Amino acid sequence: MNELFLIITLLVSFGATILFLKLFGKGGLFAWIGIATVFANIEVTIVVHAFGMDQTLGNTLFAATFLATDILSELYGKKEANKGVLAGVLTSLCFILLSFMWVHYIPAESDWSSEFVHGLFSNTPRMLFSSLIAYIISEFVDVSLYHAWWNLTEKKTGSHTKMLWFRNNFSTLISQFVNIVIFNFGAFWGIYQFKELVSITAACYVIYVATSLLDTPFVYIARKMAVKKTDE
Repeated sequence: MNELFLIITLLVSFGATILFLKLFGKGGLFAWIGIATVFANIEVTIVVHAFGMDQTLGNTLFAATFLATDILSELYGKKEANKGVLAGVLTSLCFILLSFMWVHYIPAESDWSSEFVHGLFSNTPRMLFSSLIAYIISEFVDVSLYHAWWNLTEKKTGSHTKMLWFRNNFSTLISQFVNIVIFNFGAFWGIYQFKELVSITAACYVIYVATSLLDTPFVYIARKMAVKKTDE
């Protein structure tokens, strides 16, 4: 069932990215980055076994934020893509601050949820800050690489639009590697043995490779939608 849920989550995450773009344009991508970032920061506290590997959740939702920034890069330029990264950073900071306060409220006698909220969030500041640092660095790396590859492919082909698959995949694959190494070693160093931590990191990156390759059709869909809208 874990494998099935991961596939469904991937399709929902990537599909929602396109849906938000379709309904709300550029602003929809900014909104979706914020939503996906919050959900991913909650999910990432869970480790599951799927596809023969132990891995943290949140992979597919974080992958959707990279998809959104790549679409922003492709359709609106580097400046807007960096704004998308900033939207995710500010969302994460707000989430960290609010979740920290949740566990320090004194619950009423009739409360039933505080125990569960405390159990989930009291031990996660390290994870959240590791996630934030990894997100900031890897997203800006992704945007910078996307446009560096774009300049390269444009020089090689003489076309501004060709080789979208190349700039999309190679920017995301490298930035996702940066993301998962910083997060896993920042969040779980000393919690898992080194060998197990390397294994979890490798497993997460395998998932990121798969999600990065699978997001390419969605970038093409986004660009086709933009071209169609321009023609209209």
